[in-house]
Amino acid sequence: MVEWRQINWRKLERIVFKLQKRIYRASQRGDVKTVRRLQKTLMKSWSARATSVRRVTQDNQGKKTAGVDGLKSLTPKQRLDLIPKLNLGSKASPTRRVWIDKPGKEEKRPLGIPTIKDRALQALTKLALEPEWEARFEPNSYGFRPGRTCHDAIAAIFDTVSSKPRYVLDTDIAKCFDRIDQEALLRKLNTFPTIRRQIKAWLKAGVMDNKQLFPTSEGTPQGGVLSPLLANIALHGMENRINQIFPKMYRTNKETWFHLKGTDFAPPKLVRYADDLVILHEDITVVQRCKEIISDWLKDMGLELKPSKTRMVHTLDKYGDEEPGFNFLGFNIRQYRKGKYTSKRGYKTFITPSKDKQKEHLRQIERVIDSHKAAPQKALIKHLNPIIRGWANYYSTVVSKDIFSRMDNLIFSKLRAWANHRHSGKNSTFVANKYWKTIGDVNWAFATGTEENIRLLKHVETPIVRHVKVKGSSSPYDGNLVYWSSRMGKNPEMPKRVSKLLKQQKGKCTHCGLYFRNSDVMEVDHIIPKSEGGKDNYKNLQLIHRHCHDVKTTRDGSSGKKSGCNSAKPKPSVKQEKEYEFIQLSLF
Repeated sequence: MVEWRQINWRKLERIVFKLQKRIYRASQRGDVKTVRRLQKTLMKSWSARATSVRRVTQDNQGKKTAGVDGLKSLTPKQRLDLIPKLNLGSKASPTRRVWIDKPGKEEKRPLGIPTIKDRALQALTKLALEPEWEARFEPNSYGFRPGRTCHDAIAAIFDTVSSKPRYVLDTDIAKCFDRIDQEALLRKLNTFPTIRRQIKAWLKAGVMDNKQLFPTSEGTPQGGVLSPLLANIALHGMENRINQIFPKMYRTNKETWFHLKGTDFAPPKLVRYADDLVILHEDITVVQRCKEIISDWLKDMGLELKPSKTRMVHTLDKYGDEEPGFNFLGFNIRQYRKGKYTSKRGYKTFITPSKDKQKEHLRQIERVIDSHKAAPQKALIKHLNPIIRGWANYYSTVVSKDIFSRMDNLIFSKLRAWANHRHSGKNSTFVANKYWKTIGDVNWAFATGTEENIRLLKHVETPIVRHVKVKGSSSPYDGNLVYWSSRMGKNPEMPKRVSKLLKQQKGKCTHCGLYFRNSDVMEVDHIIPKSEGGKDNYKNLQLIHRHCHDVKTTRDGSSGKKSGCNSAKPKPSVKQEKEYEFIQLSLF
């Protein structure tokens, strides 16, 4: 325990990041020899191995999820013993199949859970490969990349359609993770033989489902540390292919079937988030040709577009039987005609929460209310608040005020039915006075009315703040840590408390002094533990890494019993658990 705690993690992090930054810059300038040399140096270093073990056994949310060997929750001694065992060329164990629900759907998604050793070795491999590919990835690829979110993808679409109405190819790739051609992926990876053989071993390791071993002849298993990066590598090149066929043309260029001489031609815009993509252009024939190009390009990777989710639409007018606008990542993008006095262009672009996501959100609220018919009001509020806060924050960057107000009205109706059910023999005035209060400027607040005065959040209380898209091809590996730490605080899904602490601390962890990076797990900590009389206000709060929090908690003794006292640390409330919950900015 003492040896693991006494490791100089600050020094290790700096060593690893310095090597990653050099790999990124060498890849940018096309120096393959230097990239390979630095990758080998990184993977052999004790610093990178120790960092990889810490990420999968201490920081990661799934650290207590076992693979086929049943091993989980490693002790500090076991973590230290694992570090020297991380050698490329190790035999890969099969993954354990776990089925999870798809949000809003009846079908389930298969996950493949590797063993802890394979997870740590994959994390080590990712440390070496990700900087190389971050320097090569296309600028409009946003899914599963550090520092890029779905809000950046939506902002890129808005920048494209706001200047002129566009035709849109809205599609996604059928079973992308499950059908990737493994040999084509390994050829495209084009790395040195040791890494290639190790990745091939993971891809071919098979999957254990219900005590039966099934071969994996295609695809990359969802659930692995390296899988999102491998999927992005497999899909890299679509945007470049489109730009090769449809380059930017100027008035002086010769005339082609898609470019009229004397005019400027802008290439089609492809925006991709993981396996979801849209292609936008003002010419319908260009968009139709792009569909054929992408379909042919995907065949080389063993993939195809999903017919049921492939639509051709227009952002302003009806196209065939399709209504104007399209849905992407839970948002609806559509344009409406306006008079010359309300809009200079004659139309306005609106991005709102999609109707499907609104219905799904209300169904989730209904399920919580129905499951708390006999529960206290306090318990119901504590279960609803995180759901409302998360949904409202996600859509706080677009035109959502009217929808937020509508959501609050619908939830009020459901809560009124919940309250009347509990007091069927009482009149409406009694029920209203018991469950709804006036708190400050907020009327009809669904609140307990006790000393704690716990109340239900309202969607409309979430301010609408426009999201600023990430700069071009910028990456967290470019070394501009001030820029990236400030962007983390402005992420719309970042809790308000965390965002404020990030700004106060200028993007640095108060314990180790390092800048927070997008892959880091952050937690809010009480400087003076509440068990010792510390208050729950900003003066007594600090934002630190999860691993730093573990060290600090051990030193101040707040993780267990206090000396001279038989009482253990009180269990945190649901609200505190939500505040301390890890914040992983890689996802979505």
